[in-house]
Amino acid sequence: MTVASQVKQSLASIKSIEANLSSLAIRSQSKEAQQSFHETMEIMHDIQKDLHTRVGEMERQEEQYKGF
Repeated sequence: MTVASQVKQSLASIKSIEANLSSLAIRSQSKEAQQSFHETMEIMHDIQKDLHTRVGEMERQEEQYKGF
């Protein structure tokens, strides 16, 4: 597995985690738990944006990584 495919796989995992946290925040009865899930979801979103940027950089630098 190439570095690019590992980074893209990590990005997909982060997106899934972010969606799960959102779902947990919506279904939670506790305001404290909702806040905690929401804050963690925002952190994961920031990580997702960083990884997405990195994928773009890798694709621009190395043509063979496009479309993985």
